[in-house]
Amino acid sequence: MKRADIEKRTEELVTPIIEENSFELVDVEYVKEGADYYLRVYADKEGGINIDDCVLISRALEVKLDEEDFIDTAYILEVSSPGLGRPLKKEKDFKRSIGKDIDIKLYKALDGVKEFTGVLKSYDEENVDVDIDDEVKTFSRKDIALIRLSLDI
Repeated sequence: MKRADIEKRTEELVTPIIEENSFELVDVEYVKEGADYYLRVYADKEGGINIDDCVLISRALEVKLDEEDFIDTAYILEVSSPGLGRPLKKEKDFKRSIGKDIDIKLYKALDGVKEFTGVLKSYDEENVDVDIDDEVKTFSRKDIALIRLSLDI
């Protein structure tokens, strides 16, 4: 089974669990790191998700994954918060981040620079507009390797 199919099926299985508990499904990813495969579910809720919430989701999802048994390789299931510097991937991520500081990393340098930080002004399917030092720059989404909330450390 392909990675995208595993992620899609996992999302279908976890969504009812997420909705029953008034959580938000942020993302599902199936990745290989070193010798191990990881099936990761990122969830959130108003006020932030905690360890007990993650355990609840994990236990309920484990039952469904065992019943379906559609992943033919050994993997490690992880359920967690998306973290503070979470990537913006879905429509709702962008919508929630309007007016907030974001970091953008490009695949190729633009005027000799690959990384930008600014305030997300607007977005659509093709472009992202960011206010950088009082100048709005437009980035093509196909040129963006990573876009995430900026961490103020």
